[in-house]
Amino acid sequence: MHSDSFLDALQQIVGPQGFVADAADRERFERDWRGNFPGAARAVVRPASTDEVAAIVRLCAKERVPVVPQGGNTGLAGGSSPDASGREVVLSLTRMNRVRGVSLADETITVEAGVILQHVQEEAARHNRLFPLSLAAEGSATIGGNLASNAGGEQVLRYGNARDLTLGLEVVLPDGRIWNGLSPLRKDNTGYDLKHLFVGSEGTLGVITAASLKLFPKPRQQCTAWLGLDTPQQAIGVLMLLRETLGDCVTSFELVGRATLDQVLAHIDGTRAPLAEATPWSVLVEVSETARDAQLDARFEAALADALERGLARDAVIAQSSEQAHALWHIRDHVPEAQRRDGPSIKHDLSVPISRIPEFIETTGAALEAACPGIRVICFGHVGDGNLHYNQSKPAAQGDDAFRAQIPRVHDIVHEQVAKMHGSISAEHGIGRLKQDALMQYKNPVALDLMARVKHAIDPGDLFNPGRLLPAHTQDQGDKR
Repeated sequence: MHSDSFLDALQQIVGPQGFVADAADRERFERDWRGNFPGAARAVVRPASTDEVAAIVRLCAKERVPVVPQGGNTGLAGGSSPDASGREVVLSLTRMNRVRGVSLADETITVEAGVILQHVQEEAARHNRLFPLSLAAEGSATIGGNLASNAGGEQVLRYGNARDLTLGLEVVLPDGRIWNGLSPLRKDNTGYDLKHLFVGSEGTLGVITAASLKLFPKPRQQCTAWLGLDTPQQAIGVLMLLRETLGDCVTSFELVGRATLDQVLAHIDGTRAPLAEATPWSVLVEVSETARDAQLDARFEAALADALERGLARDAVIAQSSEQAHALWHIRDHVPEAQRRDGPSIKHDLSVPISRIPEFIETTGAALEAACPGIRVICFGHVGDGNLHYNQSKPAAQGDDAFRAQIPRVHDIVHEQVAKMHGSISAEHGIGRLKQDALMQYKNPVALDLMARVKHAIDPGDLFNPGRLLPAHTQDQGDKR
C-alpha cells in the first residue's frame, strides 16, 4: 500500500477528529515526558472505540507497520513515544475516556484505557468508594498506561500496585482480535490468568482498551505524621512497630533523606521544615481506618509515643487538619520537581528487600562517594514496600558535563548493589528504552528467555512497541534456543 493510501486508510478508520495531522499538534505525542527520547511518528491516531483500535491494528499488521500504544505519555522510561525512524504509528488512547460502569455490590469500576487516573479516583469517591492507586502524575496519566507499566505509587503498602487492583481487561491483540477479559470475579481458577500477561507488559503484547478495577470502602478516619530519625534502620523499626500495633491501617510509609528535604525547602515555594530540629532522615507516615468508632487518632498517637520512648525516632508531629496533612505530602510529592530545579541528576527506581534497605543505603552511598567525591544522594521513596527512588545530584563544585560523564559508572555501582541484594532495577517505572541494557545484564537469563518466548507467541511480527522492554527481534533469538 502506498504511504499516502495507508495514511488515508488510517484516517478513514478514526475520522478527522482521531487523526492528528498538524506537525505542531503531533509534537506532544512524539516526545517522552522527560525529553530523553524525541521521535518522529509516521502517524498519530486517536481512536474512539475498541473496534477502531482493532481496525487500526489489523491495518498495521497487514502492512507490517509498528504500533506504539500511548496513554497520557507520562512514563519515565521512554516506553510510550515513537523512535526517530518515522516508521511507527502512535496509537493514543486518550479519546477512549468513558466510565463504563460502577458496581457497588461487586466493588468494581470498569473504565476505558484513556480515563485519567484522577478521574477514576473522583468517580469512585462519587460513589463513596476508594480507588487507591495514587501517584504524582495522576492528573494526566491514564489508567491504560498505569496498567501497562504496573504503576505503584504511595499506597502500595496497604492496597498493592496496579496489578493487584486489576480484576479484568479488554485487550486488542497484535493480529487485531479483541480479547474480552473484563470480569468482576475475584476467583476464577480456569487456567492461566491472562490479564497478568498484559499488566506490566509496556504495550509489547497488546493494547489495553478497558479494565475492571477493584474499589474499596472509603476511609472514615485518616492520620498523617512526620517523624525525624537518625538512621534508615530506625525507619524499619518504626514500620515494624506500626504494623504490629495498627496492622493494615498503615497506608503509606515514605522515607526522606536530609539532602532530599533540603532540596525541597530550597526550591519549592511555601514549604517549611516539619520539625524544629534537623535530623538525618525523616519518615512520612499515613494511617487510615474504615470503621466508624476505631479511635484511630488515639491509637496512632500512642504508637508514635511508643516509638519515641524506644528511641526509634527523635521527634514527631501529627497533622491536626487536612491542610497540615496536605502540607506534609506537598513536601514529599515535590521532591522530583525540586531535584529538577537543582540541576542535572541521575535517577534510579529500584527495590530491595525491606530488611536490607539500611544496608543498601550505607554500602551504595559509600561506593558512590569513593567514585565521585561530593556526590549528593537524593534518597526517598516507598520504603514500606521496599521501593526506593535513589537519585544523585552533582557535587556543588562539579560542572554539569563532568557530572554527566559519570552517569554510566553511577548506574553500574547502583545496579550492582541492587543485584547483590536480590532486588530489582525497576520497581515501578518500567524498562522502556531507558533500562533495557541493564535489564539484559541483570535479569535472570531463564526469565529473559521465557519473556522472549511469550513475546514471540503473541506478537511474532514484533510490531507492538518493538525495541521497548525487550530488544527488537529478541523473539527470533527465542526461536533459535
